[in-house]
Amino acid sequence: MYEVVGVRFKKAGKIYYFDPNGLDIKDNEFVIVETVRGVEFGKAVIGQKNVEENDVVLPLKKVLRIADQKDRLIVEENKKAANEAFDVCFGKVNDHGLDMKLVDVEYTFDRNKIIFYFTADGRVDFRELVKDLASIFRTRIELRQIGVRDEAKLLGGIGPCGRMLCCSTFLGDFEPVSIKMAKDQNLSLNPSKISGLCGRLMCCLKYENDEYESAKEQLPDLDEVIKTPNGVGRVVGLNILERVLQVELSGKDRVVEFSLDELLQEGAVSTQATD
Repeated sequence: MYEVVGVRFKKAGKIYYFDPNGLDIKDNEFVIVETVRGVEFGKAVIGQKNVEENDVVLPLKKVLRIADQKDRLIVEENKKAANEAFDVCFGKVNDHGLDMKLVDVEYTFDRNKIIFYFTADGRVDFRELVKDLASIFRTRIELRQIGVRDEAKLLGGIGPCGRMLCCSTFLGDFEPVSIKMAKDQNLSLNPSKISGLCGRLMCCLKYENDEYESAKEQLPDLDEVIKTPNGVGRVVGLNILERVLQVELSGKDRVVEFSLDELLQEGAVSTQATD
């Protein structure tokens, strides 16, 4: 078992485990930690707890200290410097005629490195750009190409639902989303209806997917012939979330709704071969 504290570096960023190093760290307290990028400023979103060896990546980096007001001022100064660096880099990208879109700029806490995030359709030869930036800022330069989903996460915005984007408010990681999820939920397959601001399938298609998959395993398929308390009939409609079936009864020329619970209580969810 290892004692850890969960630290997040951005509002909706991934949570990383660190060794609390004997410090009494409370939830939502700001800390200074040692990372592979150098010294960083983060927020302890998961209090101290013990986890199994399989749940951590060893060796654990340590929390150096609890952040104070001076550290917070450094973070604010870094943000202002990053905004200025953005303008400089934007101009240099245009000067070099590079086919890339600058998205964000970030200073590490100790100003040991500046990271420039950009999107591009393909590979970009930015070696001359890096030389120019290094001569201006006199520190390590990293240009990191990101995808359109990461761009939306960094920039934020309002989704089709009218709420702030999930990725920029609470989603720590992107989970795979497929067109099959939209089909299983009987959604329109019109790309404009099921795509987010990033142009990819909306992350929220994943939220209810497990419930739909569970319901589909319990419910019969459309056009399947089943036995009901009112006789044999063919399934002509499904309300998956409410687990309600519309059954066209054989020989009675009418459609009756049954809940899955009603059919199970009657022991009637057994199928027959279609005529």
